[in-house]
Amino acid sequence: MKEHYYLVREDILPEAVVKTLQVKQLLASGDAKTVHEAVAQVGLSRSAFYKYKDGIHQLNQFERESIVTISFDLEHRSGILSKVLALIAGSGGNVLTINQSIPLQGKANVVISVETSRLTEELDEMLDSLQSIPGVRRTQIVGQG
Repeated sequence: MKEHYYLVREDILPEAVVKTLQVKQLLASGDAKTVHEAVAQVGLSRSAFYKYKDGIHQLNQFERESIVTISFDLEHRSGILSKVLALIAGSGGNVLTINQSIPLQGKANVVISVETSRLTEELDEMLDSLQSIPGVRRTQIVGQG
């Protein structure tokens, strides 16, 4: 389905849509650390935020693509990287690059670049899920843009 965009004056938008943009601005500026904190500040439900977050963008900051680079320490066991990749894909992330070191002392460092514009959950929630995979020793964002 082809996406269509419209330029709409703010005062005719539903309040939930405007508040969703305010939540995104709080998160981007660091004035709120979590979605829960940001929606509480503006008086919006989390469900309304997640409903509208991918559809509203400030015109001068319109950015459809966001790439994050994540570094992992993985135990050297069969299937762990596959589980990491499956979780990223299941969350709506698109893996762009994978770089892996040779395993030393039972673990390997893996650096994955992920396009995140279609994530179905917050990045922090995805990182928590990745960290909970047995064999994932460490996750860390090393680049975002």
